[in-house]
Amino acid sequence: MLKPDHRLMTQTRLYFTTGKSEADRIFAAFEAAFEDEGLPIAVLEIDEDRDIHEVSLYADGDVDAIEARVKEILAGLALSRPIAREAVPDVDWVARSLEGLKPVRAGRFFVHGAHDRRKRRSGELAIEIEAGLAFGTGHHGTTAGCLEMLDQVVRRERPRNALDLGTGSAVLAIALAKLAHISVLATDIDPVAIKVAAANAQLNHVKALIETVTAPGFHNPIFAARGPFDLIVANILARPLMRLAPEMAGHIALGGSIVLSGILDRQRNAVVSAYVGQQFRHVRTLHREGWVTIHLKR
Repeated sequence: MLKPDHRLMTQTRLYFTTGKSEADRIFAAFEAAFEDEGLPIAVLEIDEDRDIHEVSLYADGDVDAIEARVKEILAGLALSRPIAREAVPDVDWVARSLEGLKPVRAGRFFVHGAHDRRKRRSGELAIEIEAGLAFGTGHHGTTAGCLEMLDQVVRRERPRNALDLGTGSAVLAIALAKLAHISVLATDIDPVAIKVAAANAQLNHVKALIETVTAPGFHNPIFAARGPFDLIVANILARPLMRLAPEMAGHIALGGSIVLSGILDRQRNAVVSAYVGQQFRHVRTLHREGWVTIHLKR
């Protein structure tokens, strides 16, 4: 598993080895601690028989300070590991993250690169996502969890108007367009992500159904013009999702559903509470790779 950065720069890899269960705990802790910096984090299986996994964090800036934080996090988990360093050249980490990745199946969806087109099975909805400058390829537990949840929600509710808030690569917007054959508004704060999202929509032959707009939060007239929405999906992070709860309530149709992800297991109750306070009802929580995807209705 890998959480990639958007940037190209010379970095230092901080790495150490541990067992799988500890690696999973460390990965989740690093995700929470370094989410604001967006530093790439990776776990690689070195030896399955001997349960050896390598954890890497790619640091830039004050590497000594970042290493000190890594040691503090490990100490907080009652772990201690010798940390090695390796200077690495300029790399497109999103492209690197996709090298050698296997296709992902979630619900009826098959997310793949160009080299895996032939692996599509009968009845699957294929989504082709290549290396780009936006996070969200289907391989991360949050995106895969959203795909699985959306498959279930759309089957039952048949929404007619949907929003993908924080669309990234547009994999979720593409999934909705292919699954429900409806118009989807796909927004992101990052204009680079929006360019990639539009390109991916065209690549997957759903450009006519997906409107891509650069917009932070709900601060754009497009939301009032296109809403209220029958379905909103937002794969962001727990804290911004909690802040957005009142605006989510204002833009969802009565009886509509929201699907939220980018939430660690330990953050689940706080997020649900924020939405229950806005008259949402919790329907289901899906757990995947230390992350949760939450379905709520209003």
